[in-house]
Parts: sequence; C-alpha cells; structure tokens
Amino acid sequence: MSGPTLEQVDARFRDVVSALSAPADRTGTTVAEVPFGSHLTASRALQLFDSQLGSRHLDLAARWLRARGDGFYTIGSSGHEGNAAVAAALRPTDPALLHYRSGGFYLERARQVPGSDGIRDVLLGLVAATDDPISGGRHKVFGRHDLAVIPQTSTIASHLPRALGVAFSLSRAQKLGVEPAWPADSVVVCSFGDASANHSTATGAINSAIQVAFRGLPVPLLLVCEDNGLGISVPTPHGWIAEAYGNRTGLRYFSADGSDLAGVVTAAEEAAHWVRRMRRPAFLHLRTVRLMGHAGTDLETAYRSSTQIVADLDRDPLLGTARMLVAAGVLSPAEVLDRYEAKRAEVLAAAEEVATLPRLASREAVTWAIAADRPVAVKELSRRSAPEALRRKAFGGSLAEDAGPLTLAQSINRALADLMAVDPGAIVFGEDVGAKGGVYGLTRGLQRNLGSARVFDTLLDEQTILGLALGAGITGLLPIPEIQYLAYLHNAEDQLRGEAATLSFFSAGRYRNPMVVRIAGYAYQRGFGGHFHNDNAVGVLRDIPGLVIASPAHPADAPAMLRTCAAAARADGRVCAFLEPIALYHTKDLHEEGDGGWLAPYAAPGSWASGHIPLGSARTYGDGDDLTIVTYGNGLHMSLRVAAHLERSGVGTRVVDLRWLAPLPVDDIVREATATGRVLVVDETRRTGGVSEGIITALVDAGFSGHIKRVASADSYIPLGDAAWHVLVSEDEIEKAARELVGESH
Repeated sequence: MSGPTLEQVDARFRDVVSALSAPADRTGTTVAEVPFGSHLTASRALQLFDSQLGSRHLDLAARWLRARGDGFYTIGSSGHEGNAAVAAALRPTDPALLHYRSGGFYLERARQVPGSDGIRDVLLGLVAATDDPISGGRHKVFGRHDLAVIPQTSTIASHLPRALGVAFSLSRAQKLGVEPAWPADSVVVCSFGDASANHSTATGAINSAIQVAFRGLPVPLLLVCEDNGLGISVPTPHGWIAEAYGNRTGLRYFSADGSDLAGVVTAAEEAAHWVRRMRRPAFLHLRTVRLMGHAGTDLETAYRSSTQIVADLDRDPLLGTARMLVAAGVLSPAEVLDRYEAKRAEVLAAAEEVATLPRLASREAVTWAIAADRPVAVKELSRRSAPEALRRKAFGGSLAEDAGPLTLAQSINRALADLMAVDPGAIVFGEDVGAKGGVYGLTRGLQRNLGSARVFDTLLDEQTILGLALGAGITGLLPIPEIQYLAYLHNAEDQLRGEAATLSFFSAGRYRNPMVVRIAGYAYQRGFGGHFHNDNAVGVLRDIPGLVIASPAHPADAPAMLRTCAAAARADGRVCAFLEPIALYHTKDLHEEGDGGWLAPYAAPGSWASGHIPLGSARTYGDGDDLTIVTYGNGLHMSLRVAAHLERSGVGTRVVDLRWLAPLPVDDIVREATATGRVLVVDETRRTGGVSEGIITALVDAGFSGHIKRVASADSYIPLGDAAWHVLVSEDEIEKAARELVGESH
C-alpha cells in the first residue's frame, strides 16, 4: 500500500458504504424520531453529517486545486471531522481559536449563522482569493469575524495563551464596565493537536489557566485536544494525553472517540455545559485519526506501516457516522452515497468558481493590513484627559503636575495613572506590579488608588503575561503589561512576533489586539545586573512588521510618548513595545551633581505644555553646524554630556534623540544629518543587529553624501560588575569618535 492517497480514502468510503446492510424494515419511522442517545436526534445527526461531508470534500478539493496550480494549501481535516460536534455544542457567539484541522467545526459554526457559506469561505482561503472573508488572500486560516472565529497561524500551540487571555478578560471587562467583544457568559474554545499539547507554550497556558481558576477567578476555557497520535511523523505515545491531562487537579477531563459522532456530541455538550456553568477550564480529549498524511506532500509510508495506515482508515469518522445512520434506518447505503456525491459536486462547483477570482496583485495590497496608521485620530485621542476628580483618585489625592520636576520613573508612573483615569478599560499587570509597585517603583500606588481589578500581579511566566494581553486587547480592554526585564521577553517573544503583530495581517484588519508592552531594558545599571538585568538585544524586535518600538529617555518625553502609544493602540489597534532605560529611571542630573538636568515637570494630557509626540518623530538638542550625533536611550544622556565638551572646544554639535526605534524618524535623521554633513551614530545595542544598522542604511537610502561614523556596544553578553564597561559604549569612546569624525572631514 502506497497511500493513503485521496483517491484511496475516497474510494474506500464508497466501497465500505456500498457494502453496508440496511435494516430489514425502515417503514413507519421518521427521521426526527430516531434517537442516538440522549444528546443526538437523527435530524441533528444529519446536519452534522453534512458538515462532516463538506469538510472531507474540501480536503479532496484542496488536493485537486493544488494539482491544477490553483490552490496553495493542503493540510486537511480528514479524520478530524468529529469536531463538527464540538461546534454544535457551543453557541455561534462563543469565541473560537481553532486548530488547523477544524474543517468540520468551521462548517458547523457557519451553518449556525444564517447567510454564511462555510464551504466558500474555506475555498477562498485555499486559492488565496482577495474575497477570502478573513485574511483577504494573505493566508489560509479558519476565521471570520461574524462567526466569532479568531484566525490562528500554524505556529505550534502559540494561540493557547491568547485563549486564556480571552477567557480571563470576558468577566474582567464586565467587572470594569467595559462591553466585551462577546457575551460575558461565553465559553472560549481552543483546539490543538496532541503534538502541540507537549509544547511549552501549551503546558504553560494550561498550567496558568488552572492556577488562575484555583485563585477563584473565572476562566471559562474549553481546551479541545484532537489526538491523532502523530506530530507530522513523530508518534505520540499511546495513552499519553489521557495520562498527562486525565487526572490533572483543577482541570475537568472529558473524552470521546472522534469517530463516534454520538459519543463526541455527548462529551462536547457535557464539557461545554460544565465550563459555561462553572466558569472553570476543562479538557476535552478527542481520539481521532489523520487521513491522507500531514499535508499533500507527506508520504506516510516513509514512516508508518501499512497495518497502521489501514487501521486508521477503518476508524474514518465519516464511515462511523454513515454506519450509525444506516444501522438506525435513517439512511440507506445508497442515500448516504447520494449525499456524499452531491456534496462533492457542490464543493467542486464552488472550487471551479473561486479559482478564477482575483488574488493580491501588489505589494501595497499585501501590506496595508499589517497595521492601521491614522495619525490625526491618534493625536486627538492622546490629548484626552479625565475629569480632575478621577485624576486625583488615580494619583492618590494631588495632581501630578503639582509635584514639581520628576524623574523618568516618576513621569512614567504618573502617565500610567493618567491613562487609567481616562480609559476605564486600561489594565496594568505583570510580575510584582501590584502591592510592591514594580521592582523599580514605576507602578507604585496604582493598585492602591485604582484597585486590584485593574492593577494586578501575574504568574512569573512571560508567555502568560503576553497571552493575557493578547486576549484582553481583542476582548475590548487596553492591556498595559510589564515585562520585568528585556532579557525575560525572549522567553515569550513569539507571542509578539507570531501572534500579536500578525493578527491584523491575517484578518485584514477585522481583528486587532491593541496593547502597550512596557519593558525595562538596556544596560548601564551600576552595582547590579549582569546579562539578564542589563540586556541590550533589541534586534529580535526590530524586524517585526507593524510593531511600534518606543524608547523614551527623558522625563519630558516619556508621558507624551506613552499616551501616543496608548492612543495608537486604541485608535489603530497597534502593538507597542515601550522600552524603558533602567539606568535612567532615577537619574536626576546631567552635567554635574545637583543640576537637575534629567528632571522635568509633568505636563497633563491636553494641556498646552504636554504637546503631542507623533510616532516616528525625533527630538533635536542644539543647533551646532559641525556635527550631528544620532542616538537614543542611555546614549542620549552620554551624548549630551559629550556635546557639551565638544561645544567648549569649538565643535558645534546637535544631538538627535530618535525616541522611536520603529518607525524610525527617517526624515528627521536625514534633515539633521544634512545640516552638518557629519553624522556620528551612538548605539548602545550590539554592533551586529543593532539599531545603528538601520540608521546608517536609512541615510544611505536617502542619498546622504556626508561623513558617517558609528560607535556601538560589542557583540557580547553583558558581564557582571565593572567588566560591563569593557563591552558597552562609553563617553570617552563617543568623544574620541566625534573628534576623529570632525577632524577627518575638515
């Protein structure tokens, strides 16, 4: 046996059904009267069978379209069609985050919503047509906004943290008086495969769901593991999923044979009802098979025996449903085959039609969905201010603008309070942000003044923190999570790259997950640190399309930049990383002790003094004609000190603070570089993959013909103690490079 190919699976179904024996007497029984247990009538079984048939023929059509060169995706749902019963057990308004073998579920969910055509939806995705109702031809995903199906990519298990976030945020939004995107009594369903269940992202999300529920908080999450025993070619040990999750404290377990439609209906309805009533997580284990390989290019005989393949064919869920219907006298074998062939004709006719539809035809057509950009709306929203009484409550009595000059840490703290005063859906969470007020005090007083429903501690798990933000944003809240150190972000960076930043792209802007992720980062802490507390690796963020990267250095800029990020998140659904230089948090002076050069008064939102800092806009200090220093973060403090030395020796210097690492303020960089003809880029991140590479490339692309030099930190991790100064950019190095640049160009 060389298969199972689509032809073999197709032929086997027809052959087995043809050989079935109908009951001797089918007279006197109407379809509606035939029960299949307490949860399934014959009429409902026929509806589910129709969804199962549609899913199977979509898989066959995908292979047919691929062979013609008209289709681009062949990962199918064959063997998993029992998941149609999971959809039937839920409401069409229950948010669903689906496994990529969820054809049956999707078709049954579409059947529940009048006017929907699930078959056409899936086919449009297969041929990458611009009419695809979710991605607009960008990717084949199961998703549709009016079906409450949130599109997921193929990244292994990466959607589970978001599912937890949605489940948590439904009741939290209602508690805060914010209308959630879905009914507050919804069940969130999240499906995945047995191989994914072993991924650290899945195990972390499931553990977090159990822990949150253990604390007495609502987590209405139905986890559906579709266990076909394979991760592409790697087998899952028989019985492993039941062993790992069947007796997990705090996680209610249900199971069913995915080939037994009546059994799946019973288990799914019991699980959905339990989660909806108890508001706690449950695990539904469906034992399925995988037919026709992992995808169209997968040759199963290279890693599976003929005996194993035939055994799976015998457990075909379509055959299971057909046998059930025939044995009960609901359909004859001929009637089953008539329905099978009628569905084939329906799907193929639709496939012929969609194959001719337009596809994305330009770079602009592809990329516009990465992120919205409405600067006027962002500006207006960023200047909103809460009534004075609400602001005083958020600040704990007095107004921030009455407090006198503030440090960077204090200015961010006050800006957070202002944001939460004006936006009732804004929530702050992370490690140690609650009663402790953050390890550097940036959330100090927020929980006391605004309550633990809006400012709260999380598990020490960055995937959970970001997953909570993903779910909160899509549910209608404005999440402002804190990642305690930049080095800790790397544990969970795929939640930004693979989930947050891609959602608008894969849904053509129909779904968005606004968030502002505060990250304490960079180096230069004295007397404390080492690599994990002094990380300067931002390259992992800089190539994420659509991600906003803010890098405030001065307390005069930080509040307005934070408000801009929050406004961009609310108005345009932007995902923002707010990188805060730890070493400057509590800095007060610039040139000498006591000068207060790194303090600034707080400007309330909407006041004449607050201004607005648009995305991608730099700030220039000085107007010297000899040299332009371009920098950011800790580099700004060092460069301004160096500039003062240079000015005293007759070198006119201007210093450009980028403020935004993405989008880079290219126009400002080019303008200030052209003004002097000499540019020194001061980059505290690593020489390879650091920010300076983008700055210099932008200058070259713009045709800058002047002199360019850069200083950057070494391609090294940051060691403990004074050894750090050997690998980090220093003021001496900046001044030496500046004088060399000015001298060389004279």
